[in-house]
Amino acid sequence: MKTSLFYLPSVGNRAEMEKGMVGLRPEMYQQMLKEISEQAKLADDAGYDSISFTEHHFHVEGFEVSNNPIMLDLFIGMQTKRLRVGQLGIVLPANNPIRVAEDIAMLDHMTGGRACAGFARGYQRRWVDTMAQQNHGIHGARPHQHDAIDDANRAAFEECYTIIKKAWTEDMLSHQGKYWRIPPGDTPWNIDFTNKYGAGVENGIVKAVGVVPKPLQKPHPPIFQPFASSERSIRWCASQGATAVLPPLHPKLEDRLFDLYQELSGKPRGEGLGMLRDVVIADTDEEATQLWLDSGYYCNESWFEPFDFAKGMLDPDTGENNLARGDFMNMGYALVGSVDTVCRQMEALLKRLPARWLFAWAYNGLIPHAKLMKSLELYATKVMPRFAG
Repeated sequence: MKTSLFYLPSVGNRAEMEKGMVGLRPEMYQQMLKEISEQAKLADDAGYDSISFTEHHFHVEGFEVSNNPIMLDLFIGMQTKRLRVGQLGIVLPANNPIRVAEDIAMLDHMTGGRACAGFARGYQRRWVDTMAQQNHGIHGARPHQHDAIDDANRAAFEECYTIIKKAWTEDMLSHQGKYWRIPPGDTPWNIDFTNKYGAGVENGIVKAVGVVPKPLQKPHPPIFQPFASSERSIRWCASQGATAVLPPLHPKLEDRLFDLYQELSGKPRGEGLGMLRDVVIADTDEEATQLWLDSGYYCNESWFEPFDFAKGMLDPDTGENNLARGDFMNMGYALVGSVDTVCRQMEALLKRLPARWLFAWAYNGLIPHAKLMKSLELYATKVMPRFAG
């Protein structure tokens, strides 16, 4: 199993967030960059596989101050030697797919082939609706939402992905879809140098464009999709050879999605699948639990609960919340405690779900920097070696 660090990232601790508007404070953003830099260097030396950042905008509240994950990737990539850098993920319906293809290809070259590519659909309407307003009126679609908004969001996502993959793997790109036309129409281009040494032009009209550079990795960087929680998402990931990253879900739903990916891909159970989990390790269970209460638990209750993520923990057959309170830790939904406790939780988790990837949620800012550095080191030296195979 490979372990990647996942960052929102956030600025400020709980007390600073509750003063209000902490996301507007430049000194807090500087502190965040400094601390994440040190954490990434530790991860680089300690053997973590990769680091991934999310994409969100307008978060003056302090959570998820991560408007450009590719730029954060490059910031980390220039300070590390072997750590892979990626996104969980670029929200395709709110972006220009050609720019995304170009930017990730550049990142891949500038990091010596260490780029990963993660693509998401977008669920926060405050920013998705704003940023996507020129992209054919696509809106954010919440987890477990199934309606016309969700259908349009998914269609735009899949079309953008198709364009990105063509941009990476085909010399010349043309595409006529529902949301994008490349080229957009009868665009004139009568340049003699292009006629001699280029391509894509017929009788002075652009018929195709060549997206450059191509990625250093062939055919392209590995693809991830966060956070897959439906059969439709699993089917798409399996068809594209993408790694589906699952958030914590009811065990019945997790089993169904694992079985479906295996059935569709023909791969061993768990291959092509990853799990997102809180990981907080300290000297004692009590200390780790308190750190988690001020970070993962606080973040979920204060920020993510209104977006309906908790629906994924309901029994998919009855709609009931029939998991006992203690099951959350015992079944490995959060890996929190001393080294021995986290190892037991990890064993229980992998017995249920033999995933090939663990995306460890690093709550920077909410966990004091020194405590988070220790947690990262304890996981790398005491836990990771036991489950690396």
